[in-house]
Amino acid sequence: MTTAITCVTCDEEADRVDASGLGGLTVPPELLARVPAPRRDAVRLLVGRRGAGTATHHGFRELPRLLRAGDVLVVNTSRTLPAAVDGRLRDGGDARAGDAADGDGPGEDVVVHFSTRRDDGRWVVEVRTPDGRGSTVRRAGGPAGAVVRLRGGARLRLVTPLDASGDRLWVAEPSTPDMHHYLHRFGRPIRYTYTERDQPLSAYQTVFSTTSPDGAGSAEMPSAGRPFTSSLVTELVSRGVQVAPIVLHTGVASAEAHEPPYAEPYAVPASTAWQVNAARAAGGRVVAVGTTAVRALESAADPRGVVHPAHGWTELVVTPERGVRVVDGLLTGLHEPEASHLLMLRAICGDDLLQRVYAEALRERYLWHEFGDVNLLLP
Repeated sequence: MTTAITCVTCDEEADRVDASGLGGLTVPPELLARVPAPRRDAVRLLVGRRGAGTATHHGFRELPRLLRAGDVLVVNTSRTLPAAVDGRLRDGGDARAGDAADGDGPGEDVVVHFSTRRDDGRWVVEVRTPDGRGSTVRRAGGPAGAVVRLRGGARLRLVTPLDASGDRLWVAEPSTPDMHHYLHRFGRPIRYTYTERDQPLSAYQTVFSTTSPDGAGSAEMPSAGRPFTSSLVTELVSRGVQVAPIVLHTGVASAEAHEPPYAEPYAVPASTAWQVNAARAAGGRVVAVGTTAVRALESAADPRGVVHPAHGWTELVVTPERGVRVVDGLLTGLHEPEASHLLMLRAICGDDLLQRVYAEALRERYLWHEFGDVNLLLP
C-alpha cells in the first residue's frame, strides 16, 4: 500500500508524502472538527483490534468497558501554553533603523508560534502570516537576523533555521528571559484555519494537565486526552485500570513528513516505569493516550522492553521498521496523511487494520483534528 491519501483542508501544508500506508482515501473539509463538542466525552470512539482485524463503533463514555483490570493508561500531563503571539517582522536593516512603537513602522504583520524552549534559553519558533480570519497560513521562513517586534515591547531575533534542509522552523532569541510568563500575558492558543473561531485556553487543556514548576508546557494540546473527564477517570480506576503519568512538551504540529524530527523534552518518572513494568509482567496491557505518550515511553525503554526512569530530550520517531517495545495499544485522534504519526500507528497496528479503521472513519463521518473523534487501537 503506497498510494498517498489526501486531506482536503484550507490550511496549506505543502508537499504530500506517503507515510500513511493507506490507499486513495480523501478527507473532505466537513469532517474537520471546527469547534469542541458540547461535552468533552461526547465524541465517538472507533476501536480497531489487531487480532480480529475488526473496527467497531462506540461512544467515548464506553471506554471503561473496553479496557480491563490490570491495564495501564499512560497519559501526558503537559499543560498547553498560549503559544501564538502577534508581531511585526522587519529584516535586519529595518530593525536597526529605529524603535517604532508596537505595530508602527515598516515591516510585515506575522504571528509567531512558540514551539520549544531550548536549554540555552533560545526558542524554536514558526513565523506565520495572519489570514485575516483569526488564523494563519504558512510563509517562507526567516530571513536570518530579522527581528519580530512582539506585543508588550518584546523582541524576537531569528538566528538560523532549525534544520539546514528546511525553513519553516527557526531558532530565535527572545529579549524577554521568562517567555512562559510572557506568553500567559500576551499569547493565545495556536489555531489553524480548519477551526471556526478562537477558543479559551481552557478548551485546550486536558483533565490530566498539571502546571510545571518552571512554567514549561506544550505549544499544542496533547489532544488524545481531551475527551476524558474526572468522572470517567474515576470509573476507570474503580474498574482496576491504572493511570500513569509522563510528560512530553510537544512543539508545533503541521510538519511535512520529510522534515527531520526535532528534540522535545520529556520525563518518565520512576513510579510510571514501575507501573508499566509490573503491568506487563502480570499480563496487563499498556495503552498510551496519545502519540506523545508513545514517544516518551519508547524513549525510556531498553531493547528488552523494560522501561526505566528517564528525562531529557527525545528525537525518537517510531516507524514500522523500528516497531514498539512497550506499548500494546494507543488512544489517538485521526491524523492527516502528511503526519509522521501515521508511521507510529502502522508500527502499532499494521497496515491492514489501519486501512480498515480509516475507511470506517470516513464511511461513518468521524471528525478529524484536536476537537474531533478518537481512535483506540488494541491488541
